[in-house]
Amino acid sequence: MSFNDIFKSSFLENVTAVSLTDMALALALSFCVGLFIYFIYKKTYSGVMFSKAFGGALLAMTMITTMVVLAVTSNVVLSLGMVGALSIVRFRTAIKEPMDIAFLFWAIAAGIVLAAGMIPLAVFGSVIIGIIMLVFCNRKVTAKPYIAVVSFTDAGAEEKVLDFLKQNTDKAVVKSKSAKKNNIELSCEVTLKNDDTSFITKLSGMEGVTSAVLVSYNGDYMG
Repeated sequence: MSFNDIFKSSFLENVTAVSLTDMALALALSFCVGLFIYFIYKKTYSGVMFSKAFGGALLAMTMITTMVVLAVTSNVVLSLGMVGALSIVRFRTAIKEPMDIAFLFWAIAAGIVLAAGMIPLAVFGSVIIGIIMLVFCNRKVTAKPYIAVVSFTDAGAEEKVLDFLKQNTDKAVVKSKSAKKNNIELSCEVTLKNDDTSFITKLSGMEGVTSAVLVSYNGDYMG
């Protein structure tokens, strides 16, 4: 094989496998769809702290998937090599919110559909999914739940603590109870009256109570 044969290899032929127009259009559309997914994620996020990094990852995921699928569809041999290369990739970042998985699949699916040339499906499908997300996942809870963690030394104080919580909150439900020697810890889900948290100070001063802590939560981590 001469030097000219090497220079005329299929590597250079792949340069024009995807036209610049197709690349620009696909990446531009994937950017717009990814930006739309990021907007829906930001509007429907209900966790404790919004992560801009994850939102940016959704945008990048859409564009990266489009780029990869464009390369795969232009060359059958490359598609087999791509499958083998991606099969060894392992992601070890934990997904804490269940809805984050849905957004990840949405970004990947949108990138695949766009690169396959099904632009109407990608655009209208993303719009419909976004509307559904806004309707069903953007509902604000009027009564914000809290967890009251109360520690006391006397078992007889438990009934007094529960009665106090029921009188000073709209709702008080026992979620967990742990008992050790000379120490009992009670966790109750409570709904505040007019967002008044002063009752927790009074609770900590009750006889037999050693500590009282009020923690806000979104209702997803304790059953």
